[in-house]
Amino acid sequence: MTESARLTYVVEDGIARIVFNHRDGMNTITRATKDALLNALSVAAHDDAVRVLVITGVGRSFCVGRDLREVQAERNAAGDISPPIEFDVTDSPVALISKIRKPVIAAVNGVAAGAGAGIAFSADFRVLGRSAYFRLAFSGIGLSCDNGTSWTLPRLVGHAKAIELLMLPRAIDAEAALELGLATKVVDDEELDETVTALARILADGPTLAYGATKEAVGFAAGHTLMDALEHEFEGINLTGASHDHRDAVAAFLDKRQPTFGGR
Repeated sequence: MTESARLTYVVEDGIARIVFNHRDGMNTITRATKDALLNALSVAAHDDAVRVLVITGVGRSFCVGRDLREVQAERNAAGDISPPIEFDVTDSPVALISKIRKPVIAAVNGVAAGAGAGIAFSADFRVLGRSAYFRLAFSGIGLSCDNGTSWTLPRLVGHAKAIELLMLPRAIDAEAALELGLATKVVDDEELDETVTALARILADGPTLAYGATKEAVGFAAGHTLMDALEHEFEGINLTGASHDHRDAVAAFLDKRQPTFGGR
C-alpha cells in the first residue's frame, strides 16, 4: 500500500483501489493530491498484477475537484495573476485513465463535482450509492469545463443535455444520473462497496487483455470514421486472437467447461 496525505493506493488479489481520503476537505484535489493520483494511475497501468482499477472516496464525497483555497493562495502569491496553463497529457488524470488498458470503475460514494465528476465520467463503469450526486460546477465559479467533460459528457448524455448541465449546473442525483446514462448502476449506500467489489472481481477474473483492446477500440472509433474503425479493429483482433485467453476459451467451449482467463 502507498499513501499520501490525501490519497491511498492499495492492490489486493488483482484489484487496485485509489481512494481520495481527505474526509474533512470533501476530498478536494491539491497539487500534491494530483501528483499522488497521477503516480497511482501510472503504477496501476504498468503493474501486471493489477487486472482492474477502482477509484472512490471516503466520507460524504467522492471528490469535489480542485482545492480553491490553494488556487487563491497561488493567485495571491503571483500578484493576483493566473498564468496560462498548457496541456500536458502526462499531467492529466483523465488522459491517463483513458489510456489504461484495464477496466476502471468509479465507486461514487457521495458528491462528485468539477474535476471529481470529470474523473468519474472518464471511468468505464460508474456505480453510485443512492445518496451520491454529480455537480458540474465549472460555470458556477466562472470557469469553462475541463477534465475531459467536453468529450465524455456529450457521449454519455448527448450534446444538448451536456450543454444544459454545463451551463446551468445543478445537482444530478443518483436516480437522475441513471436515467441520463451517467450511472452504470445505483445501489443503496451500504451496498456500494460490496457491489463494486463483486463487479471488480468479475472483471479481474475476465479476459482483461480483450477488455483493454475493446476499450482502446471504442476510444479510437469515437474520433474516426466507420471505415477507419473497422480497419483499426483488426489490430485488436490480431492481438487477442493470438492470446492464451482466446485459445483457452475456444478449447473450453469445445470441452464444455468454463474458461480460465489470465489476461494474456
